[in-house]
Amino acid sequence: MQFRQKALSKLQSPEELDVPVRFARPQGRLVLAVTVVVMAAACFWAFTGTVSSKLTAPGILTHAEGSYVLQSPVAGQVTGILAEEGRLLAAGTPLFNVRTEQGDRPVRVVTAGRLTTLVAKVGSVVTTGADVATVERVQGPDDPLVAVLYVPGGSGPAIPVGASVDLSVQSVPQQQFGMLRGRVKAVGRAPQTQAQISGFLGDRGLAEQFSRQGNPVAVLVQLERSSTTRSGYRWSSTDGPPYAVDSATPVAGAVHLAARRPVDWLLP
Repeated sequence: MQFRQKALSKLQSPEELDVPVRFARPQGRLVLAVTVVVMAAACFWAFTGTVSSKLTAPGILTHAEGSYVLQSPVAGQVTGILAEEGRLLAAGTPLFNVRTEQGDRPVRVVTAGRLTTLVAKVGSVVTTGADVATVERVQGPDDPLVAVLYVPGGSGPAIPVGASVDLSVQSVPQQQFGMLRGRVKAVGRAPQTQAQISGFLGDRGLAEQFSRQGNPVAVLVQLERSSTTRSGYRWSSTDGPPYAVDSATPVAGAVHLAARRPVDWLLP
């Protein structure tokens, strides 16, 4: 009954034309102002800001000329070892002797380098064409290391020469000594087959590992040098590890790709 009386009195009263109408409360105006500012800032950043991205790929520390697998040119029994692993050898240096029907014959290094692996042992029998040693192509102990990353074939064109690279070295604790610094020096023009990778690294197992997802593109990373670290290279930490890093050490590289504007994602 009270509602009916209020309704009737409302109908009988004149319209309140002189009373101002409030469209929004002060709190609503504040929310609206904040929303407008945020949207304006987002639009400005979309056209002028940049977003960086990374491409992560496995790789290995090596020397720029790579390694090769030495194969025995003769068949017979190994009678003597003439060289030690880790030694720098000149071209033509004998590695071991093999007893053949014509007498003992030496198996020699084809090109100069460091003997990294010697498979042949005294008393073992080798066949013609058998893999007997791996030699790394270096001229001296001070030859600088490089990193070679193997990225998926379709990702190669997105990597610019000169891009910075952070390398996590398997033998170096990252939380304690940080990451190795480098820059992209060259990007392969075409994907490499497993045989090509094996021919460069001198390791069929690594070639198979890097080719599991298809033929990858090789990315050559030049390590940044430093005169203040024990390793001779620049790290994300101040000093890096208190020891040198060796070739044939696995790494994981994060390549910093060129920054892009967010609005580019929306454009065809």
